[in-house]
Amino acid sequence: MYGQDFFLLALIYLLAAVIAVPLARKLGLGSVLGYLVAGVLIGPFVLGWVGKDTEKVMHFAEFGVVLMLFLIGLEMQPMVLWKMRRTIFGMGGTQMILSVIIIGTIAYLTGYQINQSISIGLIMALSSTAIVLQTLDEKGLLNNSGGRSSFAVLLFQDIAVIPILALLPLMAVLGGNSESAFNPEAHDTLFSSYPEVIQILLIVFVGAAIIYFGRIAARHIFRLVAETGMREVFTASALLLVIGAALGTSAIGLSPALGTFIAGVVLADNEYRHELETTIEPFKGLLLGLFFISVGASINFSLLVQNPFTIAGFVLLLIALKFGVLWITGKLWGLKHGREMLFALALAQGSEFGFILISFSNQIRIFDVQTSAMLIIIIIFSMAITPFLLMLNEKVIRPRYIRKRNRQVPDELPEKRNKIIIAGFGRFGLVVGRLLMANGHQVTILDSNPSNVEILRKYGFKLYYGDVTRPEMLEAAGVAEAKLLVLTMAEYDEALKIAAYLKKNYPHLKIAARARDTFHAFEFHKLELTMIQRETFNSAVELGAKILEFMGMPRYQAFRSARTFKHHEEEIFEELYQHWLEDENRFIQESRRFSEQLNELLQTEKEFSIHDTDYAWDITAMNTDENSDKNPGIQNH
Repeated sequence: MYGQDFFLLALIYLLAAVIAVPLARKLGLGSVLGYLVAGVLIGPFVLGWVGKDTEKVMHFAEFGVVLMLFLIGLEMQPMVLWKMRRTIFGMGGTQMILSVIIIGTIAYLTGYQINQSISIGLIMALSSTAIVLQTLDEKGLLNNSGGRSSFAVLLFQDIAVIPILALLPLMAVLGGNSESAFNPEAHDTLFSSYPEVIQILLIVFVGAAIIYFGRIAARHIFRLVAETGMREVFTASALLLVIGAALGTSAIGLSPALGTFIAGVVLADNEYRHELETTIEPFKGLLLGLFFISVGASINFSLLVQNPFTIAGFVLLLIALKFGVLWITGKLWGLKHGREMLFALALAQGSEFGFILISFSNQIRIFDVQTSAMLIIIIIFSMAITPFLLMLNEKVIRPRYIRKRNRQVPDELPEKRNKIIIAGFGRFGLVVGRLLMANGHQVTILDSNPSNVEILRKYGFKLYYGDVTRPEMLEAAGVAEAKLLVLTMAEYDEALKIAAYLKKNYPHLKIAARARDTFHAFEFHKLELTMIQRETFNSAVELGAKILEFMGMPRYQAFRSARTFKHHEEEIFEELYQHWLEDENRFIQESRRFSEQLNELLQTEKEFSIHDTDYAWDITAMNTDENSDKNPGIQNH
């Protein structure tokens, strides 16, 4: 019977995830909100498919957070983490202290006792590692300054959970519950009965063991496991490593997530890092999804029905207070251009660690059952609102900052008018500009990204901030006197509009353009541009030639094959362009015909006799062939 119950529960959770998450992603809400909605639907207050088992499932699924911290650790080189120390402890400490003071004061003013108010401040100052990192990662925001700052603060909070657990019994004493505060069952660890000196030594020992295993032993163990060729053994070894690190730190009273994060950082330089990452990733995703579903299913809607306005008010108050604290913290630590808004909105919710701390506080009688339930539902709803807050940032707030940035006063351009103007000085334009300047050409460079302008100026480049989509900016840059304008900007639609404007108003001007792909090149060709370069074409052809050489083809043959391929693509461009204009089906048919033609051409090229001139630039191949007993491919001319 137990087995049937287990499979039924697994079926319900998986079915909810498979239906709700794709729908949420399709609506642009993100997977986290999809999981939360799925949990609400299958929970006891809607469909009632899951009930009392939700809390146990949530505790099991919290291992997903542990796995996530391990994977983040794998991405963090120890040197990078050391460089972030000021951000971690500076921003994290500032946010934590301000949040505890402000939230605790508000709680005290609403009628809670001093010990309860401090406890509420400590608990509510924390933010959700699971929701924030998962959502920021999905949106690709972890690598900007706002995302990195969010990660740093979350890491500090993860460390702070341990001192908070130590402080809560003191809060119980302040409230007159000294007996329950020091009940060993309430906050017991494997070594809590040992003297304090022994406990400190054990903490040092566990930390040293994790570092030793990660730096030295793991490399040999994983090599032996990899040599077996059995993937399931490697998977078991990876999970053993994570569980061992989590259990080790948990046994000495530290956060299991902190232990696995340290293990991940230690293994960041290991040659098996990527294999570990791909092995652990599916478990992390599944367990995190299970955790979010459990959070949604555990929402106490009966309490919400009884106190709807009170709970809504407290949820909004918590988000507003934390947003204010985080915004101030972000500003103090130099976040700007809207990054401080991302930072503040991302971390404005409560934390999954709050469930653990509230449960512990309930055991030592800081809170009664009603207060604990109220705090839990406030945390859950604040977590549920977070994806919407990040959507608000993405759809409304960030575009406003971008528009504001684009309205900035452009730099004053030099009076001297250069013959060449480059619009866009990113990774593509930088190469073009350097080549031109190295050959003595004077170039006027415009870029609409102020951060990019500021950085490149430090490296000695003379470029100017300005929005090249504005006609007055182009006129100020001297487009009327220029001989050539090079469009290297990454905003392809804007580049097409600029090209059309220039062709109409400055017919004397030659335009060179960076195209994203063949179809974008066709759009430029439609505007009668003749200097068009697909951004990845040449580098892809060169890489293909190197691969041919690696696979055994002589270097001169690989070079000729790549050259033939390139020339063939250039020759068919005009014909394909005409078919693209007139008939899509004909365009597809001709594309397939040209591909077959190219295959035949390259096969003929391989069989064609090799000339002595081919050896002139490939001495290694010439020596190899001259020393060969058989060399039928060479004909002297």
